[in-house]
Amino acid sequence: MSFEDIKLEAIPVGRDLLLLMTGGVSHIGAASTAYPAGDRIEALTSAVPGHKEHTLSEDYARRASAALGRTVTVVMGIHYDNLSKEEIMEIAKRTSSMVDEYLLEQQVNGADRR
Repeated sequence: MSFEDIKLEAIPVGRDLLLLMTGGVSHIGAASTAYPAGDRIEALTSAVPGHKEHTLSEDYARRASAALGRTVTVVMGIHYDNLSKEEIMEIAKRTSSMVDEYLLEQQVNGADRR
């Protein structure tokens, strides 16, 4: 499986940012919000029972908030039937790379609001 349909959508919400990551059968599996709190990044996560996206969404929200200096919510919903552990790791690697590429693009384009 190539997971080519996984996508990252960035939606500005005033000064804040919503990152929506979906793929396969899109849904809402987890939502994580991270925000600067002094010299730390705090985060809150909510997961729909039976879903595993929260294992990724909080890290992505924290990374984005730290890089951009703003509140970031990551909503994830990615579902494919009968995945192997290797395929799950490939999805994690792919989505992490997508977040990294987005953050680099923001910094290169001067959209970093720190």
